[in-house]
Amino acid sequence: MGEVTHKRLKPLQINPVKLSQPMGATLAFMGVDNCMPLMHGGQGCTSFTKVYFTRHFCEPIAIQTTAVTDALAVLDGGDYSIVESVKNICKKVSPSLIGLHTTGLPETKGDDMSWIAKQIDFPLVYVNTPDYEGGFESGWALTCKALIEQLVEPARIVNDNKLVLLPHISLTPLEVEKIKDFIEGFGFNVLALPDLASSLDGHLGEKQAALSSGGISVNEIKSLADAGVVISVGDSMQNSAAALLKKNPEMRHQHFSHLCGLEATDSLVELLLAETGFSSPPLTLARWRKRLQDAMLDSHFSLGQTRFLVVGEPDQLAGICQALSDVGGKVKVAISTVDSPQLVKLKADKVLVGDLEDAELLAAEYDLIIGNCHCEALAHRQNKGLVVRGFPNWEEVGNSLKHDLLYEGGAYFLFECANAATTHRAHLAAG
Repeated sequence: MGEVTHKRLKPLQINPVKLSQPMGATLAFMGVDNCMPLMHGGQGCTSFTKVYFTRHFCEPIAIQTTAVTDALAVLDGGDYSIVESVKNICKKVSPSLIGLHTTGLPETKGDDMSWIAKQIDFPLVYVNTPDYEGGFESGWALTCKALIEQLVEPARIVNDNKLVLLPHISLTPLEVEKIKDFIEGFGFNVLALPDLASSLDGHLGEKQAALSSGGISVNEIKSLADAGVVISVGDSMQNSAAALLKKNPEMRHQHFSHLCGLEATDSLVELLLAETGFSSPPLTLARWRKRLQDAMLDSHFSLGQTRFLVVGEPDQLAGICQALSDVGGKVKVAISTVDSPQLVKLKADKVLVGDLEDAELLAAEYDLIIGNCHCEALAHRQNKGLVVRGFPNWEEVGNSLKHDLLYEGGAYFLFECANAATTHRAHLAAG
């Protein structure tokens, strides 16, 4: 684990990778079936988010705005705009929930979201997500916590066959599905909050919907408190888990910083075996464990001589750095979008809270980049290898179906990185 260096003296980001809290909140609400995200702020904030996610997922994104202007925010506040926006939404569609989240403008004004929410006679969850605080990951986590606090009904008994999964934002829709399938193999009924596995997984629906489709239902959220087990993945989700446990202290909680690599997946299997009393995991999992072991051996020769730069959200960095470290890969630099307690645990020589300008200045220290599609230009300029991960990925189709965790995804991830590193060395040797 390397030293965490904070770029506190840097006055601005030159080539940013950070995304805002409202964007994270929007994506979380997209994991609730038939939900309409309502961004409280200017039209530009919502338009940017809509275009951003439409390009990333190659899917239509339903989101509405209160269209507050600076003059309206200062002189009148946002109360009227929110009420009118809810009325207009309900005239056109019939959402099961409206997800109201803020931006910097109404937060600076000081709009009282809890008071406004009480004035609206419609199912609504509100969350304060100023874009001058936190980032993408925290916006998702705050929204998950708000969904739990405002919707989940308290319970006193538990159903030991029911399990709640709280995934962090950087898990792809397929990764959420793979975790659910993995746990269901032990006999659990698994509910994920939020759940992008069936809403933004790239399936072809019957028609273009005006609301989010797929994901966890509002009724399922309300009844989460009778689950026997709660599993949170990613340190950003621990507050959500704590909020859920307050609804029923009888629930058993287990936290994982990530589920990448052999050791983390083994720990999940051990937990599930202990909870179920099974003597051994399903045969398919045992087979994939052996495949991952072989993948670690096969990829070691390439990855062991490769120096990596990893760029992304804190919880995402934790899993990637661990997986590479397990096979001898040297993560020389890890650049996080925001600060997080997760950073002090990263298996990396140098950890920065920064941007791609920092990556450019440190180009001599790494050979291969793992980061979003904005890293492509950096890789070309500095003649580096590239494996695209994270938000956004506008250059490749099918990013929703990539998976890097558990035994199966871990093997695929190591192979992809090893092949990219080998190709890059061959390219350098050819001149």
